[in-house]
Amino acid sequence: MARKKPKTRAASSKSSQKRSRPRKAATRKTATKSNARRKLKSKGRTATPAKRGRPKQRVAISHHREEDFKADGLRTYAQYRDLGIADASGGVARAHVIRLIGPCDPNVVSKLHFHDVDFQMVYVLKGWVKTYMEGVGETMFQTGSSWTQPSRIKHLIMDYSDDVELLEVILPADFKTVELAV
Repeated sequence: MARKKPKTRAASSKSSQKRSRPRKAATRKTATKSNARRKLKSKGRTATPAKRGRPKQRVAISHHREEDFKADGLRTYAQYRDLGIADASGGVARAHVIRLIGPCDPNVVSKLHFHDVDFQMVYVLKGWVKTYMEGVGETMFQTGSSWTQPSRIKHLIMDYSDDVELLEVILPADFKTVELAV
């Protein structure tokens, strides 16, 4: 019966060299990136990799102008002032000021619906609004109040003051709204 030869030191070091080469190459790449970051920092800039899958954002500036309120939004009883966030974020988010037109007509306004969104937040800038949300019930919101609405939560507006203005932030900018038959 033939004996197996023990591995020699040279053979074992060859195999370890083969395994270590990719690590050294990766280290060189990391060092190169670190050097690039250091150079940018020395010039007063920083390098942060862009998040994958998100469009590059740009600055959006919006100043209050009465003529910017348009009656071309989701609801006929509201005027919307777009804040430019949808364009600046490449569709990641939308923000607008909503002015509900008084007096409130529950026959027109109080329609149960939901939005297919990732995030929705509303802040009352002026006046008051009374809402119904599934699982929450009726709630009165006044100047300074805010709320979030989880995706697809059934809700409706019950009543509002003649001077109500709301700030709404929604992700994504374009979304589906579904009105429900009662």
